Amino acid sequence: MENRRKFIKKAGLLSALFAFNPWKAEDYLPKEIKVSRKPIVISTWDFGKLANQEAWKVLSQGGTALDAVEKGVQYTEADPTERSVGYGGRPDRDGKVTLDACIMDENANIGSVACLEHIMHPISVARAVMEKTPHVLLVGEGALEFALSQGFTKTNLLTPESEKEWKEWLKKSEYKPVVNIENHDTIGMVALDANGNLSGACTTSGMAYKMHGRVGDSPIIGAGLFVDNEVGAATATGHGEEVLRTCGTHLVVELMRQGKSPQKACEEAVKRIYHSILKRGKNPKDIQIGFIALDKNGETGAFCLQPGFSYAVQHEKGSTLLASKSLL
Repeated sequence: MENRRKFIKKAGLLSALFAFNPWKAEDYLPKEIKVSRKPIVISTWDFGKLANQEAWKVLSQGGTALDAVEKGVQYTEADPTERSVGYGGRPDRDGKVTLDACIMDENANIGSVACLEHIMHPISVARAVMEKTPHVLLVGEGALEFALSQGFTKTNLLTPESEKEWKEWLKKSEYKPVVNIENHDTIGMVALDANGNLSGACTTSGMAYKMHGRVGDSPIIGAGLFVDNEVGAATATGHGEEVLRTCGTHLVVELMRQGKSPQKACEEAVKRIYHSILKRGKNPKDIQIGFIALDKNGETGAFCLQPGFSYAVQHEKGSTLLASKSLL
């Protein structure tokens, strides 16, 4: 009887907490019965907030996480003011805007494109690769030919602003990407829909003034993006070469599988990259890496190498832009 009274008393306190602030109240619950936050969407950088709003139009109507992430990142791909993604992205050193993207759904279906030119929405070409071909990754001219065969149209992606910057860069031709500016080169987005399914998308125009043909982590499943519908999803941003060395997002998700929270998993992945940088005699302050993660309960996490990385979260209670914690 005493135990029953204690249980009822605790239940009453928890009910009061939920009535006052349901998002904080769940922190008082045991981990195994935490309230599920779904649907929810999380994405990288300041531009992620507007992208999330587009994704939320799908999620709030009961749509799939796959449709949501595609629609969300399309918004950033088409925005010429965002100089590291899609239309208006800074070109390579030859003056060509080349795009990389990948997408992954709850059933481990995957598609990606790399070094794709002239197409406004590489994320949608990646989805077409996933759904309409026996392959995973198409690159360069082959990716363009496939896109055109699927009804995509060619567009000049080099805006006057980006062309002007590139011509100014040519005067010295020094490849020294500026941390949090020229190397925050990605929008990555992962979402959990009302049915409890996860999907993710990642799209970029890559590092500014890179060598023509360079491909970073963004279109590579397990590096720029990974989804495991039993566990969670993660996406990366920053210096792609560093993420590739560690299969960064696969690492984050596997750490969550082992029991780490999304936050702790992101922190561990950044620490491993940091030690790799030091072993190779590089200066970590010249490099930025950021991860975001989302688990099956809707719990989020984010971590980066040095200050300056932001990420956006949206759920039924509203939209938030947050500054990620950093190692340095």
